[in-house]
Amino acid sequence: MSIFLTWVFIFILGSIAGWIIEIIYRKIKFGKLVNPGFLVGPYLPIYGFGLVFITIFHTILMRFNIHPLLIILSMGIIMTIIELLGGLYCIKQKVKLWDYSDEWLNYKGIICPHYTLLWILAGAIYYFFLYDPLIYAINWFNDNISFSYVIGIFSGFLLIDFFYSSKLYLKIRKYAKKNNIVVRYEKLKLHIKEETRKAEEKYFFLFPFRQSRKLIEYLDSYRDRK
Repeated sequence: MSIFLTWVFIFILGSIAGWIIEIIYRKIKFGKLVNPGFLVGPYLPIYGFGLVFITIFHTILMRFNIHPLLIILSMGIIMTIIELLGGLYCIKQKVKLWDYSDEWLNYKGIICPHYTLLWILAGAIYYFFLYDPLIYAINWFNDNISFSYVIGIFSGFLLIDFFYSSKLYLKIRKYAKKNNIVVRYEKLKLHIKEETRKAEEKYFFLFPFRQSRKLIEYLDSYRDRK
């Protein structure tokens, strides 16, 4: 059980750190603060799974005499594969949680060389600067197992968030299939924020799809702009 809780702890650290990274990135790229990802809370599970996988991968490879460059490249490839699998699923649902369609040599708008290079850079940062602090955090957690109560509460919120967000996702997917369009999650969020700003209405950052107007109205105006 302690091993399982340790991996959950790593997952949570990655999810929260990823959310912060994406917030900063979107502010720089779009000049606007938009809550990233599928869920509404301050966490991105794809980063959590990514941190778990690369930590497992790194821990295994440390037993062998493998050059750091190969390890770092492998981390970037692992994250790209995670994006690929998640993106292919989203395409079938006609709702894309991210979109790289404007990027050079992108594949179906879900992976591209640019972001693979960014993942490799992230892998290098993890390898040289974050692995030791992560091990320190894991050791602290193992010495303070009572913190698992916080893990339990966090996991409960995450589960509730998942069901709540899934309900919204299904509504958007149903609309996309009915109108034979592909809804790009992030662009829809930006569109809603822009529409809210134009109407001088209050914008709810953590609930981008729960504004003063009904979701169907935002979807209609989003479709009309495509």
